[in-house]
Amino acid sequence: MDQSKPQTAGKFRAGLIQMSCSRDPNQNLAKAEWKIREAAGRGAQIICLQELFRSEYFCREEDAAQFALAEPVPGPSTERLGALAKELGVALIASLFERRAAGLYHNTAAVIDADGSLAGLYRKMHIPDDPLYYEKYYFTPGDLGFLNFDTRFGRIGVLICWDQWYPEAARLSAMAGAGILFYPTAIGWHPSEKALDGAAQLDAWRTIQRAHAIANGVYVAAVNRVGHEGPPGEGLEFWGSSFVADPFGQLVAEASSGMEETLIVECDPRRAEEVRRNWPFFRDRRIDAYGPILGRWLG
Repeated sequence: MDQSKPQTAGKFRAGLIQMSCSRDPNQNLAKAEWKIREAAGRGAQIICLQELFRSEYFCREEDAAQFALAEPVPGPSTERLGALAKELGVALIASLFERRAAGLYHNTAAVIDADGSLAGLYRKMHIPDDPLYYEKYYFTPGDLGFLNFDTRFGRIGVLICWDQWYPEAARLSAMAGAGILFYPTAIGWHPSEKALDGAAQLDAWRTIQRAHAIANGVYVAAVNRVGHEGPPGEGLEFWGSSFVADPFGQLVAEASSGMEETLIVECDPRRAEEVRRNWPFFRDRRIDAYGPILGRWLG
């Protein structure tokens, strides 16, 4: 993870795997492996799985038994996925429940390069605590910062779900040279909110990430899960809608809200060059005036 290395100039194909999950982690891993093979067969080179793909979204409740789902990283999942990445010649982004030590857990994305090696880890920095999203009970905030990772196919940034609402995270990742920001995600509707606010919530989620693409002149890829998890009439209905936005914020591919899908999108760094020449936000940033942003509040 050499932060000084420039972005790779060649085109690459991003693969986004949107899938539902069962309660069986081994079944979910096997499904993910099959879908990775399918995506690679369709030409994907950098393939991203959704947030916490090995299980249902267990943060819907505070339950100490769920800590048994955690694993070391590197560990069993990265070993299997590393072998698969090497076999297929693809880079993978896998969001895992990391057991770092007894009582110390993270929501972690492992980046695996096309030779099967572990390019590095990103630990989720922003941890939510909302009804049915009780992540502060499970996850320690990340301590690695906002990183870029060099893969065989290009330089990428990786952030996770709640991170996608923060312009600072996208800006710092883009400033390190990433050509695309991947957001493994698990977000959906509360049963009591969908009818009244569901469309607006989904639109806000899509809009904030398109804004990151525009403000930073990068591709943005959001990879969400799909399906209902929890008791009937309760739980969460994950809204899918995985997408890729180009550096101008235009949606170049989008999945449905209710079905498993895999998106394959060609990304061209020359598009970022073109957009940034016309909208030179990095040139015009007043870095001498932004010190107060480090404060919690200015009122």
